[in-house]
Amino acid sequence: MLLSAENLTIGYSAQHPVAANLSLTLAKGQLTSLLGPNGVGKSTLLRTLANLQRPLSGSISVDGTSIASLTAQELSCTIALVLTDRVSAGGLTVFELVSLGRQPYTGFFGRLSAADKELVIKAMIDVGIAAKADCHVSELSDGERQKVMIAKALAQQTPIIILDEPTAFLDAAARVEVLLLLHRLAGESQKAILLSTHDIDVAVQLSDNLWLMNADGVQSGSVTEIIEKGSLDNLFENNYLRFDKETGRWVMMF
Repeated sequence: MLLSAENLTIGYSAQHPVAANLSLTLAKGQLTSLLGPNGVGKSTLLRTLANLQRPLSGSISVDGTSIASLTAQELSCTIALVLTDRVSAGGLTVFELVSLGRQPYTGFFGRLSAADKELVIKAMIDVGIAAKADCHVSELSDGERQKVMIAKALAQQTPIIILDEPTAFLDAAARVEVLLLLHRLAGESQKAILLSTHDIDVAVQLSDNLWLMNADGVQSGSVTEIIEKGSLDNLFENNYLRFDKETGRWVMMF
């Protein structure tokens, strides 16, 4: 396992934690989707795993090394984070924005070597955005901008990529395309990719593992294990919504 969280308690107050006693793992070459209702604490969990927020208790390690002991540069070379905020770098070209992923390696002045430029180009090719390299980000669609942010994370060359709602502003076709892309990249690049999403039907079909987060905590397992246990039925407190494991879709019960 690449990343491991043990007895993790997250939140902003020890008296009122968001979730407690979590034990979770991420493996190389696998796409893991974090599912749960709004307000349950998914973003808090992702921010904690990325070391943007300290856990209330417990430990998080990567390859046996505590992330709390990593320097800022070491952390930037370990975990790439793509947040849900809309991209507001309209004045940059696609190449320039993706190049920012090389900052942990280029030093204070940020000068790109020939090898750095090759990695940036490869990242753009991998996500299918290379044809837009010279376009300004402001000229792109939301789906294209999200691909650029994923390319930036790839250029960062980290073994772990964490994405918070990467499909939040996309239409149905673009949401499927982005999740297909992440599924392919996890397998081809042997990265551990974790994302939060509300596209549950697509996540069930494309993910290797699921983390189900509700008021009781987080339940994790392979997609097959989660479906066979019927755990998805308890994800939302709704008597009218059930997951049909035969079709892999949600159905309304009246």
